[in-house]
Amino acid sequence: MSRMTTPAKSPSAFRLYDGDADTLMMADAAPEKLVLLPSGHKRVERPEDMHERIRVMWGQDLLRDLLDGRYRTVVCGVNEVDNSHGVISHVCDLVSTSQWKHETVTRYARMFHDSVGQLAGGDKEPYVLKFDLDRLLVLAILRPHGREHFTLHDLSRGFRTVVKMLDHRGDRQPVASVSFLNAKANKLLGPDGREPTFETVLRTMYEAGFRGDVYTSPAAWSTHVGVFPSYPFPEGLERMRAGSS
Repeated sequence: MSRMTTPAKSPSAFRLYDGDADTLMMADAAPEKLVLLPSGHKRVERPEDMHERIRVMWGQDLLRDLLDGRYRTVVCGVNEVDNSHGVISHVCDLVSTSQWKHETVTRYARMFHDSVGQLAGGDKEPYVLKFDLDRLLVLAILRPHGREHFTLHDLSRGFRTVVKMLDHRGDRQPVASVSFLNAKANKLLGPDGREPTFETVLRTMYEAGFRGDVYTSPAAWSTHVGVFPSYPFPEGLERMRAGSS
């Protein structure tokens, strides 16, 4: 006589939260939400495949992560006119060991511009200024003199310099950057006079050699389209744009 076997119970559905919170946290009912899609990247199997992407930080608080010591270096913008509403101002105010304030940051940027204007008048901008806040290094891309905003060319040239300043410097890793979008003090505009897409910004950073983390602005945290956690985006996105099923 054959023995009767009891069918194995199917595994329960994956749960995120304790108690009944899964039911209460239904995404469709949330006023603000992000739909995070799988990155589509293959598993890293070779050493040379490492450091091949930019990680995109959705819904994370940059200032909190900087204060918690998760990064050694942060990349942002700076100008010679007014940085009181910029990220660099908030960082300087919140890092207790910092001797920099937004007024001194602005004066230093102005002094630097005046100096290079006399000594290197034929050089192309922008430059990258270093602000050492003891446990945090700020690499600030200096907005070109006389301009009210950054261009994509500025961003590309600035990040190429940033990459050189990070190369073979383990003491400056890990590194994070602002997205330069929805900025209050140092806006980024495309050739059409509008802010470029986030994808364009990521591509510009990536082609310049940057492979750190990029923090999205809070204004991007509520969107009706799916978002990816890293760049380059999956190949399927390009096939969709080309009309492939």
